[in-house]
Amino acid sequence: MAPSKFNSTDSFGHGDAGVSRPHSENGFGDSLSLLQSEKAVQEILQQTPVHGSDDHLIEFSEALRTVAKALRRAAEGKAAAQAEAAEWKRRFELERARNLRLENKGNGICEKLRSWWMQTSVNNGMGLIRLVLPCLLCWEIWKEQDRRLYEEQSFKENNSVSEGGRLENSTSQPVLLNQEREHSNRACLEHGICSHEVLQDAKDVDSNMVNNKIMKKASFKLSWRCKGENSDQHKHDIVYFERGNITTAERSSKQISLKWESPPQTVVILTKPNSNSVQILCAQMVRWLREQKKLNIYVEPRVRAELLTESSYFSFVQTWKDEKEILLLHTKVDLVVTLGGDGTVLWAASIFKGPVPPIVPFSLGSLGFMTPFHSEHYKDYLDSVLRGPISITLRNRLQCHVIRDAAKNEIEIEDPILVLNEVTIDRGISSYLTNLECYCDNSFVTCVQGDGLILSTTSGSTAYSLAAGGSMVHPQVPGILFTPICPHSLSFRPLILPEHVTLRVQIPFNSRSPAWASFDGKDRKQLAPGDALVCSMAPWPVPTACQVDSTDDFFRSIHDGLHWNLRKTQSSFDVPLDV
Repeated sequence: MAPSKFNSTDSFGHGDAGVSRPHSENGFGDSLSLLQSEKAVQEILQQTPVHGSDDHLIEFSEALRTVAKALRRAAEGKAAAQAEAAEWKRRFELERARNLRLENKGNGICEKLRSWWMQTSVNNGMGLIRLVLPCLLCWEIWKEQDRRLYEEQSFKENNSVSEGGRLENSTSQPVLLNQEREHSNRACLEHGICSHEVLQDAKDVDSNMVNNKIMKKASFKLSWRCKGENSDQHKHDIVYFERGNITTAERSSKQISLKWESPPQTVVILTKPNSNSVQILCAQMVRWLREQKKLNIYVEPRVRAELLTESSYFSFVQTWKDEKEILLLHTKVDLVVTLGGDGTVLWAASIFKGPVPPIVPFSLGSLGFMTPFHSEHYKDYLDSVLRGPISITLRNRLQCHVIRDAAKNEIEIEDPILVLNEVTIDRGISSYLTNLECYCDNSFVTCVQGDGLILSTTSGSTAYSLAAGGSMVHPQVPGILFTPICPHSLSFRPLILPEHVTLRVQIPFNSRSPAWASFDGKDRKQLAPGDALVCSMAPWPVPTACQVDSTDDFFRSIHDGLHWNLRKTQSSFDVPLDV
């Protein structure tokens, strides 16, 4: 390295500063040169006379100090980097030595296996021959038996043709059944949503035994019904993009009609507890459905015990024993009848964790927004429903997941909860405001500060959400209501969000207290800081039968239940006004 101007012997009298030094293996010579440069700068600072009146010399001395600091930092950084590189090199050498040892050990094991295989190859070949020979013999015997069976069947078919074609009628039945199934499937694709969940046995048994032992679930078809037409076909809402213009086809009335493709055979009756009038009506309905309609009846275990206490006649009534049978209830039941109010309908919906059979709700409660049928005329209503077709309201449900902060994966997430009305997150017994962070499809929406938040379906828009200031929405409008409870902000107004969104409500870590979540007014769960509640639209709606149609029943319910816009009519003038 050539001596620099600041390291010359003539200037400072240090002969070793200008000596050229070779580079060391790890670059320590460069670090030493940097340190020597720093010393040279320090010597300049010490030997240069600085007078208070000369500003230029002051600035120059400050610049030299800055350069000295930079050189020191560079030297320290380079030394640290060289030490780290040496450490990684040492680790690499150790890992390579370990791999070489493992490779040598594996080669020794392979050599032992190869020698063992060579010794036993003859024995393995003899064992393989002993295994294959019996299999080939069994294959030949089976082929011979199959050939003889085929000859016997062909001989019988020839005899049956000569006896007058008795076999032709029997063999034509499966063909007709297949054609009927193909026609039914084609009708499903063309006209609406079909339910063909039939309990079938895998073995071929006698038809009488099938009718006695197996109850087939009734199939039905849902279609859109148009006003002013005899046909129940759906006028599809098609969006056209023609010549830059966006137009839609003519819309139908969107009334959904249910038509039975096979008669219902099984009915489950769910009742409101602790009511003598409901218990008497249930006994009468069970007797009528059994004697007049020849239906199979399911009730709750509590109701079955009450019926058997009244009379041993009701021994034919069936029930379930555990949760496993409840989960399979939708595969057996064709129709659900509820005797009570809206709470009984909520209870019926909570029983079915997946698909829900059509529900016929009878009004025996106080309000009855979802119970349009009156119990006094239950025979006429049930007879009309069993004949079909009937109008149906598809009430969407919310699917809720509680995700704990301590959950490490999806396996530790709690089971989903389905709600028909709403899920409520409130402050519980705490005196502090709730602090809830709300996200919609992973986009931050707002932070709720108040008594809580209501996430409601459109069917629940006339329940808690309405009391908290939310709007009343037709139950067939697809959407999720976002309603705050007593928010600490005058500008926080309720929202109606589309059905396809996913909402997440999270308790922040800086929240003063935990929150509490309730689902349709029950099953309260505590949400600690860090926990979250995720809600989306469930894929299984609740179909409820209508007395007229969904729109007429909706307006009738808010008129009768809430006395909506009930006011005395403004009186007219006795004398006409002069124009």
